[in-house]
Amino acid sequence: QVQLVQSGGGSVQAGGSLRLSCAFFGYTNSHYAMGWFRQGPGKKREGVAAIDSDSTVIPSYADSVKGRFTISLDHAENTLYLQMNSLKPEDTAMYYCAADFIEGSAVRLVPSFNYWGQGTQVTVSS
Repeated sequence: QVQLVQSGGGSVQAGGSLRLSCAFFGYTNSHYAMGWFRQGPGKKREGVAAIDSDSTVIPSYADSVKGRFTISLDHAENTLYLQMNSLKPEDTAMYYCAADFIEGSAVRLVPSFNYWGQGTQVTVSS
């Protein structure tokens, strides 16, 4: 059974950095697509960054985080990361990792993935 287990997050002042981790288990397909999403209070879930296992497609980022956030995959550790730098109060949200373990899964910032992590809170104070 596929599982995504998140860690990291917390509270930080504006301008600070945090790193989110998402360990994934139980998959069998060699190709997968993964992403990070966030949902602030009263807001829709939005895509933050996305990547695939083959690295044949350049990772995708929301305009609001380009140049500040970096998504990466550690294949040996089966872990997805989101490095967040220069954090702003508007980055405050619950962050979720997501994955599809299907051949041909596309890198995308829409929340149409089949598997989701449990979520982790990121709070940025001004």
